[in-house]
Amino acid sequence: MVRTLRTNQVDEAMPKTQKPVRAYAFEAPIAVPRFEEAAGFYTTPQRSAAMARVKGADTRPEVKFRKALWRAGLRFRVHPKKLPGKPDISNQRLRLAIFIDGEFWHGHDWATKQQAIKTNRGFWLPKIERNMQRDRHVNARLHAMNFRVFRFWAHEIDRELGRCLAEVLGYVRQALRY
Repeated sequence: MVRTLRTNQVDEAMPKTQKPVRAYAFEAPIAVPRFEEAAGFYTTPQRSAAMARVKGADTRPEVKFRKALWRAGLRFRVHPKKLPGKPDISNQRLRLAIFIDGEFWHGHDWATKQQAIKTNRGFWLPKIERNMQRDRHVNARLHAMNFRVFRFWAHEIDRELGRCLAEVLGYVRQALRY
């Protein structure tokens, strides 16, 4: 049984092992099936090994962008646990949150790319759509906290680092004036 709770609400009847589901004001969370053979999903040992190497933090584009920001004189925190979505880069004083999103995991050009997924579509389509939904929710929560949110695709950091850096530094200059 899925229960919808407010962020700080605790249900005494809920088993201690089950985490409360957060209520979303604007859309219901997309259900993602568990990836297991019992649910009809399969994987090969090679695919399993490749997926185990996927990193969630400190990816090459993320480190590249952090180094560029540091060289430009901007100081920041990495993956702060107190902010919604744990931004890749943040500065509390400037109310700045930066995310570097991977194209596959966050649905870049999703209208066309979802057709390319051929195996385990029943898992991957809801999984990526749920990630996209969570990104929207995190953006809304950060905006409500008066943060300026920047989201860059990993390929933008690789190909257009200067433009991405200029966007962020433009905001920083403007924020420091006030």
